[in-house]
Amino acid sequence: MADQSLPKARTPGTVPGQTEAAPAPEGISRRRLLGTAGATGLVLGTAGAAVGYAAAPSDAAAPLTSLGTGRAMFHGKHQPGITDGLQARGHLVAFDLAAGAGRKEAAALLRRWSETARRLMAGEPSGHDDTDVARDAGPSSLTITFGFGHSFFGRTGLEKQRPTALDPLPEFSSDHLDKNRSNGDLWVQIGANDALVAFHALRAIQKDAGSAARVRWQMNGFNRSPGATAHPMTARNLMGQIDGTRNPKPSEADFDQRIFVPEKGEPAWMANGSYAVVRRIRMLLDDWEKLSVKAQEDVIGRRKSDGAALSGGTETTAMDLEKTDAKGNLVVPINAHARITRPDQNGGAAMLRRPFSFHDGIDPDGVPDAGLLFICWQADPLRGFVPVQRKLDRGDALSQFIRHESSGLFAVPGGAAEGEYVGQRLLEG
Repeated sequence: MADQSLPKARTPGTVPGQTEAAPAPEGISRRRLLGTAGATGLVLGTAGAAVGYAAAPSDAAAPLTSLGTGRAMFHGKHQPGITDGLQARGHLVAFDLAAGAGRKEAAALLRRWSETARRLMAGEPSGHDDTDVARDAGPSSLTITFGFGHSFFGRTGLEKQRPTALDPLPEFSSDHLDKNRSNGDLWVQIGANDALVAFHALRAIQKDAGSAARVRWQMNGFNRSPGATAHPMTARNLMGQIDGTRNPKPSEADFDQRIFVPEKGEPAWMANGSYAVVRRIRMLLDDWEKLSVKAQEDVIGRRKSDGAALSGGTETTAMDLEKTDAKGNLVVPINAHARITRPDQNGGAAMLRRPFSFHDGIDPDGVPDAGLLFICWQADPLRGFVPVQRKLDRGDALSQFIRHESSGLFAVPGGAAEGEYVGQRLLEG
């Protein structure tokens, strides 16, 4: 839950310089809806472009009828679901290869998954046995992203191709990890701005696994729907806080260096890929909500109302870490979450955070099982997630109100070119 901004909501179906798509009339056909999506632009119009960040803010809320027209591209320099704007609904699912399944079966599975992802992201039905769940919807900014866990390489005889960056994460003293809901051979991230579109993709991916792999764990999440606020803004989490303001942005000169493996990086099959750290972070909301707003702001180091630093200004004003009050006390407390997670306080460590909130009901003792499905992206987790989490582990004021309950680290290869499937350079190299 680092102090880094999330991809902001984007007016669906628009790109910079283009006007918003007109509301779809009642009874619009699926074909016509998809045609509208193509005419108004794509979420990722070209390989590697990050349109979700570039759209100019609008003072008007997006018409809900435009949500279905947003479309992300499957083929490209990077996989979808990394630089795209936050989506309203998400599913995370990890698979283990079945007993006896190896490299050949894994390659066939990734080939099936890639074709299904390409079709569904274009708003088409899956290639076979489509359930019709999303029959009346457009693409709804659907993205499907695939990654490999540490154990995948041993099961497929590809140990020599396993990246050193995929070495298991160190143990942290604040962890309370459930091993049954951690790690996995394969990881799939699904996001969409319509819940039925996201569920449709989840079912298709699960069915495609067939006898080659079984589900290890699955988690469901959500964010605010695009158009629910008067203008695009940084998301709020279930603590009511504006969740981060300092995410790396594609417009920054060193963005690719921080987030993606370089073209000539090692191993070669990870070129233009990234590493995803995935954590289920339980928020102890009953304890948190007993605090006054002032106490909550001191824990975070930012105002709850607008996300501005306690040192003053607006959400994007640089935090003054040395500012004191009339009594000589630091305005931003020494153990404030926002202070501890700043890249300039962690040797420049940076990661692109793209999470979902979750709520999985109420425990028998009446406590909500809710929090954050934390997902962060970086070129190297030993330079991104690990140093920040180590520092948080030593004295973050927020730590007494959260609990890390599961964890995973996955190598997410670069995007598939036309005619390729994700991971082909690994599995057929």
